[in-house]
Parts: sequence; C-alpha cells; structure tokens
Amino acid sequence: MAIEGRVLVHFDSERASVYRSQSGELKLLKWERLAFEDSLAAEVLADRVGEFCAGLKEFNEVVDNKRTRLYATGVFQQLLQPDASALVNSVYVDTGLYFNIVGPELEQFYLETGMSACGSNDMMEGLIRREFRNAVVCGSFQQSLGYIEDTIARLREIGTVVLSPRSTRIKPETAGTDFILFDYQDLLKNERDTWRHKYVHMDAFRQADAVVVCNPGGRVGSGTIFELGFMSALAKRVIFTEEPQGVSVSFPCEVGLGT
Repeated sequence: MAIEGRVLVHFDSERASVYRSQSGELKLLKWERLAFEDSLAAEVLADRVGEFCAGLKEFNEVVDNKRTRLYATGVFQQLLQPDASALVNSVYVDTGLYFNIVGPELEQFYLETGMSACGSNDMMEGLIRREFRNAVVCGSFQQSLGYIEDTIARLREIGTVVLSPRSTRIKPETAGTDFILFDYQDLLKNERDTWRHKYVHMDAFRQADAVVVCNPGGRVGSGTIFELGFMSALAKRVIFTEEPQGVSVSFPCEVGLGT
C-alpha cells in the first residue's frame, strides 16, 4: 500500500520545492522561484503548476498519483472554495495528480510536528512524520473487514485518530447480514434506518483530514461509490489503498498510504 521513494512537491506563494521521501527521511531535490501571487485566477495557477509538474520526470520516470504528492500553502489558502475546486480539477485533468491545498491549521500542525521531531521549521518534515491528524476509513465491511482493520491499525500506529468507524467489533446480531453494525451503534429500527447510520459515517468526512478508501484488489463496492459523491461534494482528500477499478468517472484522488 505504501510506496518508498515518493516525490513530494510543496508549492507556496513564491516557490516550488521538490523532495524525495525515503525510509522516513526527507531529501530536498530542487527548488524553484515561482511568483504564484501574481495572479489568483485558477486557470493561471493551474497552468503554472502543470508546467512545473511536467518537469518532475527528472526525478521519477513515471509521474502519477501513486508516486507523486502535491501540497500547497500560502496564496493557495486564500482561494475561495469554488476557485480552489476549479484549480484542483484543472491540475488533475492536466497532470493526473491531486493538488492538495493544505489548510492553515493543518499547516501549523505540520510545522509544530517537524519542530518537535527534528527542530525543523520546514512543514514537509512534519508532514512525513504524521500526515493526518484524523481520518475516516471506508470500504466493504462485509467483504474486507480484516483489510480495513489492518489499515486502521496502521493509521493509529502513527497517531492518526480514526473518526469512523470508531470500532470494528461487530454486533453479533448483524454478522453475516447485508448491513453490519459495530458495537457502538444501536440496532436498526427498520430498513430505512440504514440511512441514518450511513449518514453519520459520511458526516464524519467533514472533520477528517482525509478519507481512506480500502479497496483490496482495486475493487470499489457500490456502497463506497455512493460515498465518493459525498466526498467530492465536500472537496475532501480521497486516498485509495490500491488503484481503483470499476469506477466509471475518474476524479481527483491519490493511491497508496504513506509519504
């Protein structure tokens, strides 16, 4: 699920910095001055980002959403949500990469993490140590529960709070049914009550730094496809554990956990 030696790019208001992440270490490969603040038009920003990303083959023969991660702060944080979404979409269409605009609070978290871990004021040093403060994990609880449990354990190992599911202990009454429930959830009142539980799970997307979609073998179930629309509407960062298969419309996402 993780890929060693990923190329990480940080765009701020004045420059782009390229790093390689290897075995928990961060190596600066290149930085280039780019005056992004000259124009906040999404099309202009997307063109500049795309031009820069075209040169990343210098560091990885294949530049895709598995081997390359893009992060943006500074002037990008000032974009209104419609403009930010337009930029993310344009970069994805032009490059196949997800343009992750890091919010000010998460940026501060990375800075504090990096300072605490190694005395560095480089945001990326904190990011490679703990990328998510919290996350939601999705997938087929009926078919892939063990895989999901392993993913949750891995996230918790690095200090990530998993907002949903809070537990994966199944209520015995629901084992083997089409809609399993966990020990912290109450039983269904009727078949329409499945929506309440689904909505509570999806509502946790709003607070999450990312939504991690567990899709062993690439398969994405119908329930997860339903949730993807909600993730997209919230402009939420989506990370598949494996290359998604069977999704009719490609959309901005990343593949593989870890930096």
